[in-house]
Amino acid sequence: MKLKYIFVLLTSALFMGCNLEELPEATTSKGPIFGSESGLVLYSNSFYTMFNGKNLHRADAMSDYLARRDSPPFITEGNFSAQISSGWTWNDLRNINYFIQNCNDPRVPVAVRNNYLGIAKFFRAWFYFDKVKRFGDVPWIGKPLDVTDTELLFKGRDPRTMVMDSVLADLDFACQNIITGSEPSRSLVTKYVAYAFKARVALHEGTFRKYHTNLGLQATASGLLNQAAVAAKKVMDESGYKLYDGAGIDKSYRQVFINGAPIATEVMLSAVCDLALNNLNDANWYWTSGTYGDKASFIRSFINTYLNIDGTPFTNNPAYKTMLFKDEVKGRDKRLTQTIRAGDYKRVNAGVLVPSPPLFSYTFTGYMPIKWALDDMYYDTRDLNINSVSIFRYAEVLLVYAEAKAELGTLTDADWALTIGALRKRAGITGGLTTKPTVVDKYLQTTYFPAITDPVLLEVRRERGIELCLEGFRFDDIVRWKRGELMQMEWNGMYVPELNKPMDLNEDGILDVAFYKTLPTKVPGVTYVEVSPSIAGKPNSQLISGDTSGELTWLNNIPRKWAERNYYYPIPTGDLITNPKLTQNPGW
Repeated sequence: MKLKYIFVLLTSALFMGCNLEELPEATTSKGPIFGSESGLVLYSNSFYTMFNGKNLHRADAMSDYLARRDSPPFITEGNFSAQISSGWTWNDLRNINYFIQNCNDPRVPVAVRNNYLGIAKFFRAWFYFDKVKRFGDVPWIGKPLDVTDTELLFKGRDPRTMVMDSVLADLDFACQNIITGSEPSRSLVTKYVAYAFKARVALHEGTFRKYHTNLGLQATASGLLNQAAVAAKKVMDESGYKLYDGAGIDKSYRQVFINGAPIATEVMLSAVCDLALNNLNDANWYWTSGTYGDKASFIRSFINTYLNIDGTPFTNNPAYKTMLFKDEVKGRDKRLTQTIRAGDYKRVNAGVLVPSPPLFSYTFTGYMPIKWALDDMYYDTRDLNINSVSIFRYAEVLLVYAEAKAELGTLTDADWALTIGALRKRAGITGGLTTKPTVVDKYLQTTYFPAITDPVLLEVRRERGIELCLEGFRFDDIVRWKRGELMQMEWNGMYVPELNKPMDLNEDGILDVAFYKTLPTKVPGVTYVEVSPSIAGKPNSQLISGDTSGELTWLNNIPRKWAERNYYYPIPTGDLITNPKLTQNPGW
């Protein structure tokens, strides 16, 4: 208890400041912390708050494939500026650098010290990767600053290349020195988590440099992509992780996200939730509420990318544009009905299992997510969820490997079968599992990636979008691929064949929803949604694309605008005033 108390005193002192310009000197003795492995464990545990893992289930709230109650300010013209920007905070870095500088007590064996230094450098890489993604060039600070370090306190930003070289050097140290390869609770950083993170970072940076040609760094992209492939293959060959398939093709994928304890075969690192410790998340509240959260649902354009169960594109069917919801969810990639409410999906209400079609009090498009939401309405009212939230899982490693190799032009049929084929096999897809595709899917290309002509790369990107949806990757993917224009996609929903006629969305014999311009005589139990151009003299945000039939559309009256400047956030005004050497990002 005494050691823990001293640790709290030390870390409290380190956390007091919030800017590079503020750093109180810690006066607590270093000996009890840095002189024993138990002290190093206590200190390194403070780094894990950086993950904010319990909120990862909603990390795609700003993405191209989700419609939500409002347009994100960042991409709504005139709604975002340097005055309201955020994220230029440095507390975590000072805490990490203090540890790195002082983790040198000879009473602790070198291998043990290096293990915890590896963990600290993992988190320093985590910190800086997040900063570079958000702001581009940032100052690299490799030591804990005090008030005498005026030159470093008020320095300008270092080049992206220098910072990312330092990030990868930290990750190399972590990979080489973290001792533990597997940890049962899946709540701690291990050697193979470090390799998975290196693969993620190198893929992001390699593709960013490849597609953002204005940086003039294309020549360095291949080296980074190769590093991503090598790090991912290390995990694939040595870690023992595999895709979970223990619940069959109809349930295994979703089980990874709704299980209480992390499914250890696939989940590598998780924000573990525990009812006994009152450590819970708000996934149900966020995804099943009409008032809390973003009321986010998938758009139809993205739902169209889910393949048929035989591996062929759904959009090859000429009737796909006017297909009813109840029909379009049939015979598809099994992840579709494990990601949205569809078919015979049911939930528990007061102990009774009841059919649960999409509810238009909760959704604007009809494609209502269930990936993170538990199937008991008990959890819907506040932060009660007991399911753990994955931060790293093996499926991502497979996708990193496939994408890096595809970008390099070296993905073989064997690689395809090991990665994309394996993911699709778990999802019940029967065709195209062992050989690379040779034909471009025109819908996918035209709608999402018109500049990509390689069918393999297109399919890898399709797979990444589907497999990792709602896990916090999508906005970063759009940015690194330089496809920010996708953020302007129409928020479209299910097809409405005619007005005033109630629809049975899940074929259980109960009518669910009707759309109208002039309210008809109501059928009991049916939700009625008005799609007239205006309501009480004000523009209506919920419309259909045609006069009396068509796709639902949402919030077309508030245009979203993507500009070149949106590939970076602006440096907050207050920080620029404090340190003018930082300079502002272009366009802001």
